[in-house]
This record gives sequence, structure tokens and C-alpha cells, in this order.
Amino acid sequence: MQKKISLPVSFIPLPLLCLIFFAALCGNTQQSATPAFTERVLEGVIRSKQNQSYVKVPFEVAAGTERVTITFTYTEKEQHTTLDLGMLDPAELRCWSGGNKSMLTVGLSDATPSCLPGRIPAGIWNVLIGVPNIRPNIESHYTIHVYLSKTGAVSQQPALLREPLRTGPASHPTDENQSVGTPGWFRGDLHMHTAHSDGQCPSQTGKMVPCPVFFTVDAAARRGLDFIAITDHNATSQYDAMRELQPYFDKVLLIPGREITTFQGHINFLGTTDFLDFRLGTKEVPDVNTLLRNADRLGGLTSINHPSAPSGEICLGCGWTPATKVDMRLLTAVEAVNGGSELHGISDIPFWDKQLKNGCRLTGVGGSDNHRPMEPPDQPGSVGSPTTVVYANELSVPAILDGIRAGHVFMDTQGTRGRLLELTANADRAKVQAGDEMNAANGATVHFQLHVTEAAGGEIRWVEDGREIPAAGSAEITSADASFPLTWTSDGRRHWLRAEVTGPDGKLWLLGNPVYVNWGLDNPCLVH
Repeated sequence: MQKKISLPVSFIPLPLLCLIFFAALCGNTQQSATPAFTERVLEGVIRSKQNQSYVKVPFEVAAGTERVTITFTYTEKEQHTTLDLGMLDPAELRCWSGGNKSMLTVGLSDATPSCLPGRIPAGIWNVLIGVPNIRPNIESHYTIHVYLSKTGAVSQQPALLREPLRTGPASHPTDENQSVGTPGWFRGDLHMHTAHSDGQCPSQTGKMVPCPVFFTVDAAARRGLDFIAITDHNATSQYDAMRELQPYFDKVLLIPGREITTFQGHINFLGTTDFLDFRLGTKEVPDVNTLLRNADRLGGLTSINHPSAPSGEICLGCGWTPATKVDMRLLTAVEAVNGGSELHGISDIPFWDKQLKNGCRLTGVGGSDNHRPMEPPDQPGSVGSPTTVVYANELSVPAILDGIRAGHVFMDTQGTRGRLLELTANADRAKVQAGDEMNAANGATVHFQLHVTEAAGGEIRWVEDGREIPAAGSAEITSADASFPLTWTSDGRRHWLRAEVTGPDGKLWLLGNPVYVNWGLDNPCLVH
């Protein structure tokens, strides 16, 4: 339940310093064919006789609305006109910003700082305009855009809530000045926990306590990550803290997510703030397929977490042990590298390979599964270890998730800032990259090219259908920027090929997603 604000409007504070709120939980400017929001424009005039009063501007909110967003502009600021901004639902005050914000948003589980998240009641709402100062004989014209959203999916929000981050370089080692508004490689962590589930850190007196979201985001910023997904267990409460932190951390994109934790496995759910019922085994959610279909309807991306982890008293429900067959086509990705799992001799790569062998085109991703953000960065499972590196059109929630859906991803197990693993393939004038599909007839020659940076001392491995195949020449990486060719002859059947890099000690450094050859010949990925 949201906390009620019962102060009369006459006691609402006057403006603070002007600070334009940066649109949080960002995304790109692409819109679906049928946007899940409506927009209306409200215009009016504030006159000098309304000085030091409060003006209500009504608008109607329909049943089923999950988010109310307003933007506010007005004229005559050069004449020292000052207008404050707030919002009322049919029963109470939901927002009051003073004069320091030009946008307010209220959702089911998150809201602009100074606003209350919670239920969106249908009925007449009001934009509340405070008038602390307007000079005699002055008229100030205001314009209000009201956006009413019916979903928590970021990709279906108004463009102002999906605008990409515009500061800080993208993580492309060959171009340090690359704009974040252009395509490139972006480095992030897709699996981490805070005080909103079981994340911990030492208090001022050294006691282990639930760790505030700030410390996780700060650790990501210090590691140089471009994006993170905070994935607390089944919770949505973290989104409010994320919305508060995003304007300050304007080089780190905060992706809404959660780890759907069940007794039969854990699933990352990214890209929406909508609640997803996680009670697997109940009449509401009888099986995993129902859970995944519900997730798909909400517009989220789903990925199996640490599928090979043990289940039972050691780690309740951590391994992938569904009680019924699962339609793997309902999933997008699988966590092929989980932070710290190598310390326990556990690898999730064989599980991923098995799904690929079954014809299930699941993107391999990594996640630190961090629960203690103050751990040193050289520790396995620290924030950004491993790092998931995504090739995306821009640094925004929809663009990063689209890059994952496309398989344009590699994993950097050591969480470096500059290692690169770029795999491309050419055949009959067609060129694709890792994650893409290409056709190659029986006897056709496919030319693979692997580009690796900042991995000198390592060794490349070519993997076809889960088995290592010989390199064309030396597999040793002897320079900071190296390329390796592979000529491969198709037999006309379905295959997948990927590349890896291991260190001198044989430990995995880089793990790439495959190029899929003749993948559309049949569709064996059904239930497993």
C-alpha cells in the first residue's frame, strides 16, 4: 500500500533549485505498431491574479491504466514567473516537486522522486500547479502532455521514457570517443541483488545488513559498465530506487528486471515493471509454460539462470528442474556463465550446448549474480564479473534487449574494460555476425573471421556443434589486436559455430554466441 499524504496544499513547500529530471529506465525511440499508451495535450493560461494560489487542471484516467506520465512547460520565465508542479489522483496527492522537475511519472511499482507509486485509480486526476510568483499584468501560457500507459514494458512506454542515455563513451575499444547514440559494443551485468531481496553489505559498524541499491549501481559505475539489470528475487520494489538513482548515474543504464525464483528453477525477467506471478505449482501458475507465456504477454525477455546449479538444501530451486516439459521456444536466453560458479566446478555451458543441439536458438549471456557489491572487483561474482557485452544500436533498454534477442552478445568472464570477440561469416556475398543465421548449400564455402583485442597470451578455440575443431593456423594470440580466419565447407545440414578464448592456464576468458548455418531447415526446438 502506498503511504497517504494528508497535508493540505497550503503547506506544500515552494520551489527548490531548478533541476530538469532525466527520463529514467530509458529506452529507444522505436514504437510498436499499436502503442500501449494514449496521449493528450492540456493548455491554459496562468494570470497575475492567481499569484500565490493553486490551480487544478483535470484529466481523465481510464480503468486498466498502469502508468500516468506528464510533462510541463510554461512561458514568461524571463519575467521571473515560477510555477510548481504536482499531481492529484481522485483521492490524494500523488506528486509534489516544487519547481525542480518538468516531468512526473507514477507507476504501479515506481515513480519519479517526490511521487508515490501504487495503484492507478480510474477517474478524474488533476495536474496541480502552484503559483509562487507571477508579476502584475503577466500571463504565462502552459502546455501539459499527459501519457496514459497500459503496460509496464519499457519498449511500449512513451518516447520520453525510452530516450537513450546521451553521455559517456560506449565500450568499443577501437573508438573511445564513440557516441552512445550510435551502434557499438556495450558492457553490462544482467544478474545482481540488493536489499530488495538478499543483497548484503557491511553497515557503518560492520554488521551485514540489507544493502541499498545505491552501492550496486555505484560499483557498476566504478567498474565502467554501460548497463546493469537489478534482478531481485520476485520483487518490483527496487524500481522506485532505480528511478531515483538514474538521473545521477547518467552513464549507467538501469534496466528493470527481476529474478523469477521458483522451486523448479530461476528465470531472469527483463524489460518491464509489470508484476509477474511467480507461484509455480499453484492453480494460477500450474507449470513453467504458463509462467513463460504470462511473461511473454507482459513484453519481457526471459532467460534461464544458473541451470546447472545444485538444487535442494544447498540452494533451493537454483537448478533447472521443471516438473513438466518446457516449450523452450518461449525463452530468449540462458545464463551460460554465472559469476563464481567455476569455483565450485560448475559450468552452464554444457546445458547451453544441449539446447543448441536440440535446435533451440537461445542466446548465451552472463551474470555476476552479485549479492555483495562491496566485494573487490578481482573476485569472481563481483559486480561485472562476468560481463555481458552486447552489440546494440544505442544505449537504451529496448536496444540492449534487442541485441540480446538477436544473439549479438559475447561474455567476458574476467570483466575487463576492453576485450573484444567479434565473429563474422561470409558466404556467397552474404555477411552475418555472431547470433545471426545464414544459409549455405552442400559444398558451399563459408569464410569465418574472428577479431580479438586485448587478449594477448590467450588462445582461440573454434567450436562446431559443441565440439572443438582445428584452427586454420596458429591459435595463439600474440598481439593486442589480432584476427583469425577459418574456412569451413557446408554439408547442407543445420550447424552452429562459435569461438572462445582461453587463458594460458586453460581458464575461459571470452565466450561468443554462434553463427547459425541452415537453421531454418527444420524446427526441432519444441519441448525438452
